[in-house]
Amino acid sequence: MDIAATTPVVTLAPTLQQLRSAWGAQRPDYTQRRDDLQRLRSAYKARLDDMAAAISADFGHRSRHESLIGEGMTVLTEIDHMLAHLRQWMRPERRSAGWRLWPARVEVRYVPVGVVGVISPWNYPVNLALVPLATAIAAGNHVYLKPSEHTPRTSEFLRELLSEVFPPERVAIALGGADVAAAFAGLPFDHLVFTGSTAVGRKVMAAAAANLTPLTLELGGKSPAVIGDDFPIAEAAGRLATGKLLNAGQTCIAPDYVLVAEARRDELVQALRAEVARRYPELDGNPDYTRIVNEPQYQRLRGYLDDAKTRNIEVIPLAELKDPARAQAERLLPPTLVIDPSDDARLMQEEIFGPILPIKSYKTLDEAIGYINSHDRPLALYHFSRNRAETEQLLAQVVAGGVCINETLLHNACNSLPFGGVGASGMGHYHGRDGFAALSKMMPVLHQSRWPLSDKIKPPYKGFADRMIRLLAR
Repeated sequence: MDIAATTPVVTLAPTLQQLRSAWGAQRPDYTQRRDDLQRLRSAYKARLDDMAAAISADFGHRSRHESLIGEGMTVLTEIDHMLAHLRQWMRPERRSAGWRLWPARVEVRYVPVGVVGVISPWNYPVNLALVPLATAIAAGNHVYLKPSEHTPRTSEFLRELLSEVFPPERVAIALGGADVAAAFAGLPFDHLVFTGSTAVGRKVMAAAAANLTPLTLELGGKSPAVIGDDFPIAEAAGRLATGKLLNAGQTCIAPDYVLVAEARRDELVQALRAEVARRYPELDGNPDYTRIVNEPQYQRLRGYLDDAKTRNIEVIPLAELKDPARAQAERLLPPTLVIDPSDDARLMQEEIFGPILPIKSYKTLDEAIGYINSHDRPLALYHFSRNRAETEQLLAQVVAGGVCINETLLHNACNSLPFGGVGASGMGHYHGRDGFAALSKMMPVLHQSRWPLSDKIKPPYKGFADRMIRLLAR
């Protein structure tokens, strides 16, 4: 597959203007939106194998099954959800005007905003491009997409797919590196969706501020998992392994660290070791285990482990490599535990985004909650417990972007739930109806009756007008 040339920065603004002019000339109606979504679904489903191959080539190797789950299933089910509910979402929503405004009636209309920009990341390069794109289309907008330069083959796949489905004045794609992304973020979009790191999210927000561009920021952070005293360790280990090792941990909502009762810590280590052994009897050449996307990311993760070792923090690889030199060349990093790291360790100061899992001990649930709340609010929170009172205590005292109880990741797969961060982990929501609403303008409309009471309330405020104002101001 040839890699598409970089989009010149000077062409970004004219392309945006083309998209905006076409939208202004003919705003997509229900029929157009539904047709666009159906054609996108059909074209994408026919190319799932090409998608998985492109991503695997960008990663050095990526599990085909993980691509079908994390990129294929998620996109297709999200589009299906939109198609099933789009007509209902587009209907004006009746609201109560209240007795003071009688006999007027009011409603809210969800109207498209214009052109939505989407900046997508490398870790799920199709899912996190097509889901916000499809949501913007469902809301009646045109879209300008900037995919990640770190997955160029996948970006070219997206360019080919979208150019077949959409005319260039309805959906456009900008390819290129950091200079293109920086210029893209500064364009006067009607809404901008960015998915990526918190550090880059701050830069995107600063660039968008010049145009007062509304933002949806899907960032990351350190998402904790808390294991209660009553929950079976083997079950927790299995679900933690799924959440942490999918895409080799390169998932924004992966469990970033685990809090477990001090007395159960060693049992958890052994359970995770056994879980990894069952899933990956051999790691070298294993088609089910994804590689780290590029050399800088691989070296960053190795740097975390080296830093922990220099601090005499226990580091436990959960699988042996038969050929370490080849594994290093392939950017294959084994699942690794780091036991009770201090907060000054590098891996506790930054989002890990890899198959490294710190395990921290706690004595009481209050201590665990206090630790979580002393840090930035997480994108995801995971609690493993059969004790409803403990779960309610955690939910009442911790603010997180999303929560799974006795599970990991799956809240993100539920089309009826909003997905989004809070504080340093992001702002705004998308998925399902919440995404449709976020990429629309909730336009309030008041319809006045033929003989409104308001005509009687005007100066001079005497007699009837005086009595009505006294009544309204009760």
